[in-house]
Amino acid sequence: TTVVPYNLFLHAALVKDKWHSADDLKFLKKDTYVAVVLGGFISMAIIITAASSGLNNIASATDLAKGLEPLFGSFATYILAFGLFAAGITSAITAPLAAAFVFTNCFDWPSDLNSPRFRAVWMSILVIGVLFSSIGFKPIDIIKFAQVANGILLPIIAAFIWWLSNKSSLLGNYKNTKTQKLVSAIIVLIVLFLSIKSLIQIISNF
Repeated sequence: TTVVPYNLFLHAALVKDKWHSADDLKFLKKDTYVAVVLGGFISMAIIITAASSGLNNIASATDLAKGLEPLFGSFATYILAFGLFAAGITSAITAPLAAAFVFTNCFDWPSDLNSPRFRAVWMSILVIGVLFSSIGFKPIDIIKFAQVANGILLPIIAAFIWWLSNKSSLLGNYKNTKTQKLVSAIIVLIVLFLSIKSLIQIISNF
């Protein structure tokens, strides 16, 4: 449910592969609206459920399931397990895929899903993840470091995208309007504020 920097690269790469002309912009906008609204609803559901659970000390997934017991009763554990499985599967697919897009573009390799190099990078990341989980490695410190990195990179990338989307030399008539400039600038500032707040929280917990 977090907005991570690699999703921006993944979205851009997938859009480039799927749509190829200005006439496709209407389909792209619909796709984006649906994705953002659904993602927003999922995030709100998780936040509301967590806030209303009254749980403070969570040591395991079983503790998380207690927050769902008033609604699902004895099925709460199974519902949570299904949710964690779905989250794990989607992350296991999208994160290595995004990394493969970034890696291949950095080396100017083909970013086609059927490219042997692209698939090699994608599969390598998946295999490394499976190996680490199989040997019982607990990457808590790595996850914390990744969250810090995300907190630093996201506002920088968001600001860079905002700057690019305002350049008439790059986008011509498709650059941001004045209203879009203002709204997107506010979003970048909110992201920056949340990033700084989260970083302070993480650092204080070390």
